[in-house]
Amino acid sequence: MSQFSFNMFDHPIPRAFQNRFSTQYRCYSVSMLAGPNDRSDVEKGGKIIMPPSALDQLSRLNITYPMLFKLTNKNSDRMTHCGVLEFVADEGICYLPHWMMQNLLLEEGGLVQVESVNLMVATYSKFQPQSPDFLDITNPKAVLENALRNFACLTTGDVIAINYNEKIYELRVMETKPDKAVSIIECDMNVDFDAPLGYKEPERCYKAPEEPTEEEGDPSTWTDMDMRFRAFTGSGNRLDGKKKGIEPSPVPIDPSDIKRGIPNYEYKVGRITFIRNSRPQPRKTTEDEDSEFIAFSGEGQSLRKKGGRKP
Repeated sequence: MSQFSFNMFDHPIPRAFQNRFSTQYRCYSVSMLAGPNDRSDVEKGGKIIMPPSALDQLSRLNITYPMLFKLTNKNSDRMTHCGVLEFVADEGICYLPHWMMQNLLLEEGGLVQVESVNLMVATYSKFQPQSPDFLDITNPKAVLENALRNFACLTTGDVIAINYNEKIYELRVMETKPDKAVSIIECDMNVDFDAPLGYKEPERCYKAPEEPTEEEGDPSTWTDMDMRFRAFTGSGNRLDGKKKGIEPSPVPIDPSDIKRGIPNYEYKVGRITFIRNSRPQPRKTTEDEDSEFIAFSGEGQSLRKKGGRKP
């Protein structure tokens, strides 16, 4: 018994193209979403809201999870990547964060192409704050890592927006590895920062050391600078109130009496030398070695005189 198999194509269609989701929606910002609930949480992340028909179509295509999408504005050739938050939008409409619409150069009601994609897991990303105000945050890396929990993926060149302490900070994605578009769901990613846009490092003023003048190097001028205590240089007072006819004249100080520090001519940069006032021990001579202490080597003395006892 023989078995036969028939193929209409020499090269079968890859599975990735068979399970591909691609459609067009009219996009609006989250503020246009009808309903009593406040959906400001959409603005704090990188996920969109799609209609229920998209979920029905995606479930039939056997799409891999997590669901990631590529958004393309064909009029401006701008594209980005995102995740999906909910499927509650009206048919033919999707709602995007405001920063994502700015990256795509989309206006309210503009057409956007939505395609399902599979992205590699991120290992590294580099951001550039768009304002030096981001440096005022105490721990910017922890703030960014906490904000990225609301994102599903990153695209090199995008300017994302994070909300911290009721203030919006914009950061440009400068680099992502291992690809230009990566998934950041359940990943171990290293985060790095570039210098903020418009940041200037504070200028450091270096003062040249002042060289001593000729007068400072002359010991004869040190007497004028000496402000130490001088004994018996004041004027005396008498009990009868009379003053002495001779005015006191302080004895001039000999420059040789002024003690100044002795420079260390063996000084080396980066080395600290501690000088202790310890006197060197004198070397032992042969006489000192002969006169070393020997225990029990002396002679005893007695109060009694030598000789026998008297009867």
